[in-house]
Amino acid sequence: MNIRAELFALRDEGYAEFQQKLIPGVPAERVIGVRVPELRKLAKQVSKDPSRAAFLEDLPHAYYDEDLLHALLIAEEKDFARCLEETEAFLPFIDNWAVCDIFSPKVFAKHKEELLQHIRIWAKSEKTYTCRFGIGMLMQHFLDADFDVAYLEIPATVQSEEYYVNMMLAWFFATALTKQWEAAIPYLEAGRLPRWTHNKTIQKARESYRITAEQKNYLKSLKR
Repeated sequence: MNIRAELFALRDEGYAEFQQKLIPGVPAERVIGVRVPELRKLAKQVSKDPSRAAFLEDLPHAYYDEDLLHALLIAEEKDFARCLEETEAFLPFIDNWAVCDIFSPKVFAKHKEELLQHIRIWAKSEKTYTCRFGIGMLMQHFLDADFDVAYLEIPATVQSEEYYVNMMLAWFFATALTKQWEAAIPYLEAGRLPRWTHNKTIQKARESYRITAEQKNYLKSLKR
């Protein structure tokens, strides 16, 4: 299968222009303009095609849409060890929030203990999107039934000047407040987060319908 040709056959120029506004750090010429539902369909086809292996090895990709497809292909991998290997190989090449945030391997949910070990490493990375990915995986997999208050220390100890890292930190703690209020609120009460992240966390939490009016008022009082 000629994967690049398949992507261009699915091109939507209007959507490409829309995408370029959302990912300002990605040059316009790198955006083909394939809608995500079409990318997901293509990923399922490529996952069964011999061309998959060569495509995953062909890094860095020339096009943003190829990066999205790459993330979706890894997400379909059912073997945890292989999925993890492909994840580690791909993370250094992620250069924008959209690819980072669509990247969510399904098999990770079945291997929480092993995943957590790698999350701890990713979250400490100086690479913006490796760090963001690690925090995102912690948010996705460890704020519900598998929650432990100690896990909040992983993002709380991240120190970064990168906007896309700090935005993910705020997203994480805002989500933690909706799901684990008693464990998360002390981090704001004690001023554990940098001021920008602290205030953005409050903003995002107060926008959530899962936060009560009383909680929203209390969060407002904690603004710095």
